[in-house]
Amino acid sequence: MSVLLFGVSHRSAPVEVLERLAVSDHDRPKLVDALLTSHAISEAMLVSTCNRVEVYAVVDAFHPALEAVGSVLGDHSGMTVNEMTRHAYVRYSEAAVEHLFTVAAGLDSLVVGEQQILGQIRNAYLNADDNKSAGRVLHELAQQALRVGKRVHTETGIDRAGASVVSVGLHRAKALLGTADVHDVDTRDTEARDAEVGHARPAGLRSAVVVGAGAMGGLATAHLARDGVDELVVVNRTVAKARHLAANVATNHGVAARGVGLDELPAAMATADVVVACTGSVGSVISVGEVHSALAARTVDAPLVICDLGLPRNVDPAAARLPGVHVVDIEGLRGDSETQAAENDTLAARSIVAAELADYLTHQRQAEVTPTVAALRHRAAEVVEAEILRLETRLPGLDDPQRDEVAKAVRRVVDKLLHAPTVRVKQLASTPNGDHYAEALRELFELKPGAAESVSAAESGLAETGHATQSGLAETGHVTQSGLAETGRQGESGRPMTPGSGE
Repeated sequence: MSVLLFGVSHRSAPVEVLERLAVSDHDRPKLVDALLTSHAISEAMLVSTCNRVEVYAVVDAFHPALEAVGSVLGDHSGMTVNEMTRHAYVRYSEAAVEHLFTVAAGLDSLVVGEQQILGQIRNAYLNADDNKSAGRVLHELAQQALRVGKRVHTETGIDRAGASVVSVGLHRAKALLGTADVHDVDTRDTEARDAEVGHARPAGLRSAVVVGAGAMGGLATAHLARDGVDELVVVNRTVAKARHLAANVATNHGVAARGVGLDELPAAMATADVVVACTGSVGSVISVGEVHSALAARTVDAPLVICDLGLPRNVDPAAARLPGVHVVDIEGLRGDSETQAAENDTLAARSIVAAELADYLTHQRQAEVTPTVAALRHRAAEVVEAEILRLETRLPGLDDPQRDEVAKAVRRVVDKLLHAPTVRVKQLASTPNGDHYAEALRELFELKPGAAESVSAAESGLAETGHATQSGLAETGHVTQSGLAETGRQGESGRPMTPGSGE
C-alpha cells in the first residue's frame, strides 16, 4: 500500500479552478465515501482550504486509484479530466509524504509560515477519523505531519510576525486606503513597533465589517482590534454567532462591536472603511447589488475596500468594476512581498521537514519487512512442529522430558539460524531499495505474498516499530493532459506505510 496525492493549489491553479473544486465541510464526508467505493483505495483524507484542495489516499494500485480520484472530483466540480489535469499535481509514496509535511510546515502556503494550515490539516484528519476513512497508514501519516508543523512553529521563527492571509489582506486594504504602515503586518506590540521605526503610526481604520463568524472571522476581528479599529460589525447568516463573536471582541479588546444578520449587510458596508469576507459559503455572499446599495448610501469620503478571503469567492466579481470599490482577493495576494518568510527561517523549516521525512521513511521501510520476517518465522515453526511430530512417531520410546529437550533443541537451532538474517534484513530495510531484501526472503523461502498479511499485528511486531506498513517507495506521478497520470519509471509494478476556512 502506498500514499497517493492528487491536488490543486494557489501555486498550480487560478482562483476560478480552486473554487470549482473547493469542498465544504458538509460535502467532505460524501466525497470521501465516494473515494472509498474504489477497490484500489482503502483510506482517504481530503484537505480543502482557500488555497488548496488535496486528496490523500492509501492505494494498492496507482492508476486505478488515480482514475477514481479524478472521477469523484470531476463529478463534484463539473470539470473534465483534461480541465483538472492542466492545473493538478500528483505525488506518490515518498513524494506524497514529503508534500504533506511541507504543507503542514506552512512552506507551501500563500503566506509562508502561517499557522492556519496546521488547524486545517487537523480538521481534515479528524473528519477522516470520524468518517472511519482513516486507517493505520493515514493515522500515522497525519499525526506525524502535525508533529512536523508544531516543530517548525516551535523551533523556527517562520511565523514570528504572525502573518496570515487575513493580515496580508488587511495590509493591502490599508495600503489602498492610505493608512498602512510598512510594519503593519507585524503583529507585535504596537508601542514596540513604533519605537523601532521611530515614528507614530498613521491614522488607522475607523470602521470595519467582518462577514463570517467562523475561525477566519475570529482571526479577522482580532487583527482589526489590534490595529485599533474604532467600530466593528460582525455579519453572519446566524445572528447569534455574529453577536457571540462581537461580544468576545468587545470584551477582550475593548472595541465597540456588534453582531447583525445578512439583511443588515448593505447598511453596515455604507459606513465601513473595509469589509472582510471570509465565510465557507458556496456562492456569493456579497452581491453586486448589495455593494451598489451600500455605495448609494455611503457617507464616508473614501473608497470601499473589500477583502474577499473566501473560497469559493464570497464577493460577486462584478463588484470590483463599480467606481469607488477595490476588491482584494486571494488571486491578488499572490507574489505579495508580505507573504514571504525570512530565508534563514525557511531553510530551518525545510531542514526539519527533511529530518522528519527521513525518520518516517526509515520506520516505514523497517515496518515493511516485518510481516515477511513474521511469515518466515511462522513457516519455520511449522517445519519444526512437523519434524518433532515425525520424530515422536519414529522414536516412540522417548519419555516426556526427553521429548521436550529434543523439541527445545530443534527450536533453538532454528532460532539461531534465523536470528542473524532477520535482524540484518530489518537493518537493511531502511536503506535505499531495502524492499529488495524482503522480496529475496519471500523468493528464497517460497513465502506467499498473503502469508505475511495473514500474521496478526501482534505477531508481526508493529507495536514494536510504532509505525504503519507502507509497501515501497515509488517515483512521483506526473499529470498529463491525455490522462490523469503516468508514474515515470515506477508505475504500478513497484512494491510499495484543528480548523479554519482559509490557509
